[in-house]
Amino acid sequence: MQISPEEARLKRLKMRSWRRGMKEMDLILGPFSDTELAAFSAAELDAYERLLDENDQDLYLWVTGAIEAPRQHAPVLQTIRVMAENRLR
Repeated sequence: MQISPEEARLKRLKMRSWRRGMKEMDLILGPFSDTELAAFSAAELDAYERLLDENDQDLYLWVTGAIEAPRQHAPVLQTIRVMAENRLR
């Protein structure tokens, strides 16, 4: 069975989200990728993919709001933050 390029991309992004190297980021990005990425547009997936290229220590500080994120990552980080906060409620 062959999967479409879009499905392959989603699978790859989910794997990268769950296998970060920093457990805290696995637990934030993994569930996010499982529930949210399928609804993302191609441009949003591009932005998410660029975010995954960043290192985990910076990502964690940006997601938690400890430091301000670079402007190019702000929209996708806001979406991640909202989902993570809703999971904690």
